[in-house]
Amino acid sequence: MTQTTRASAADRRDARAAAAAPDASGVFTHRQIVTILGGLMLGMFLAALDQTVVSTAIRTIADDLHGYDLQAWATTAFLITSTISTPLYGKLSDLYGRRPFYLFAIGIFVVGSMLCGLADSMYQLAAFRALQGIGAGGLMSLALAIIGDIVPPRERSRYQGFFMAVFGTSSVLGPVIGGFFAGQSSLLGITGWRWIFYINVPLGVAAFLVVMRVLHLPHTRREHRIDWPGALALIVCLVPLLIVAEQGRTWGWGSGRALLCYVIGAVGLLLFILAERAYKDDALLPLRLFSNRSFAIGSISSIVLGAGMFGGILLLPQYLQIVHGSSPTVAGLQMIPLVGGIMTGAMSSGIAISKTGRYKVFPLVGTVFIVAALVAMSLVIGADTSVWTLVPFMVLLGLGLGFNFQPVILAVQNAVRPNEMGVATSSVTFFRQMGGTIGVAAFLSILFTRLPTDIGKAVRDTIVANPALAPVFQKLGGSSGALSDTSFIQKLPSEVALPFKVGFSNTIDLVFLVAAAVVAVGFFVLLFLPEVPLRNESGIQARQSGAGEIRGRGDGDPADEAAEAAGVSAPASVAPDQAMSAEAAGATGQGGAHRA
Repeated sequence: MTQTTRASAADRRDARAAAAAPDASGVFTHRQIVTILGGLMLGMFLAALDQTVVSTAIRTIADDLHGYDLQAWATTAFLITSTISTPLYGKLSDLYGRRPFYLFAIGIFVVGSMLCGLADSMYQLAAFRALQGIGAGGLMSLALAIIGDIVPPRERSRYQGFFMAVFGTSSVLGPVIGGFFAGQSSLLGITGWRWIFYINVPLGVAAFLVVMRVLHLPHTRREHRIDWPGALALIVCLVPLLIVAEQGRTWGWGSGRALLCYVIGAVGLLLFILAERAYKDDALLPLRLFSNRSFAIGSISSIVLGAGMFGGILLLPQYLQIVHGSSPTVAGLQMIPLVGGIMTGAMSSGIAISKTGRYKVFPLVGTVFIVAALVAMSLVIGADTSVWTLVPFMVLLGLGLGFNFQPVILAVQNAVRPNEMGVATSSVTFFRQMGGTIGVAAFLSILFTRLPTDIGKAVRDTIVANPALAPVFQKLGGSSGALSDTSFIQKLPSEVALPFKVGFSNTIDLVFLVAAAVVAVGFFVLLFLPEVPLRNESGIQARQSGAGEIRGRGDGDPADEAAEAAGVSAPASVAPDQAMSAEAAGATGQGGAHRA
């Protein structure tokens, strides 16, 4: 009886795997793609939501754990492990397959989330956040690589637009959810902020079950060496640089600790380059990829645009909370126009790319939109600017972001060998994360360096206009109090609060202009992005047809790579708008015969 039950369970499992697998030519139906996409989006939603939720509630968490001065380390630990693990996931998934590593990423993220909810000190929370980051590093990059495996580049961007919708939705829901839980002293007998981490558990379990059930990708292992020296050198390079990016403003960028981090990072970078040269195609990040112009331009532009975009996005909620007095929850809701722009840009560009096969114009136009939005906001933002005045510029900024994110990744995926899809995708994601980290550190440094000067000037102008307020500002300590805790501004009389708001507005104006200048550099970088014809075959189809095999151990032949990129002889994939009619023809057709 037991053997019969086991046999029937195994049969059902095999039947599910067969139904979820592609047909003999490597083609997935639209229904299969959408089902897989659901699991991937759940995983990405976990990673994207977690960062915004925690950043909203971190002060409440730190106060409860009696570690206010240690709160930055909880963020830094997550940043370090998620950034370092991103390229590791890409390379290992190319070698051993995507499915086990994506399941591992979800599993370790859920375990880390549960442990974070149980933390009793900031040191424990930092350690568990580091564990959580190991999982988060694979959720974003592997999802994009998996879509590259199952959908041809010509159709890929319309599916990737859903990922941007997840990113945008999480940026709104994060502050709302974080503010709600952080504001609850207790919920079902558990401290409110702990639910910020516990909520990840059922979502993560659902994502794990969906992916385990529907994601069955064919994979052929090949002989290889594991680049352990490169992985260790990358850790030596990135850990000190990420630490100084997070802590440099507190330490001082020229302090002894900061200089030590720079030196260790430089040594790690040198060792990493030497290791990659030695391991060639087996390297964690094969240096040969940088001879591919699409990959090189995509990587450089990701650093530049990541710095400008994330730095700019960071300051909008700051402005809404400090100058307008919005709570984190309300500020999140006020960012909805930005999210609407992101979704519109991602969806419309995806549809246009799938119809025309042209993708280069979108990141260029998107960059122009971002620069225009940042410059416009620097001109209109003031202490008394209405939120409604910012709505069209937030929409424009969102459109620019939506036009930028996916086409660059699509260009890189289309231009590299199919068996290097994972390492190429994770590398672009990694460079974007590094750019964002650098941008946030640089813009916050500018903000806090310039802020005392601008607030001081506004205070002096107010005293000149109304000398009777001089004793009030003396009691407040001038501008120094505004740097450590901005909440007091909302408690002041309007005429006293005004110079502080004017100072913040003037400083944010400057930072927006700097961010616009950085993004503008990205426009000139993207001018050199080649527009390679989009392949009509997915990564799996290309590998099955032999186009993904490595032709040599050194630098690839340019003619071979061009032929691979064009993919003109590849079989056509099932387009989303044609798939439903094909499925309606019944399982007795050719697709059903292939699965049988």
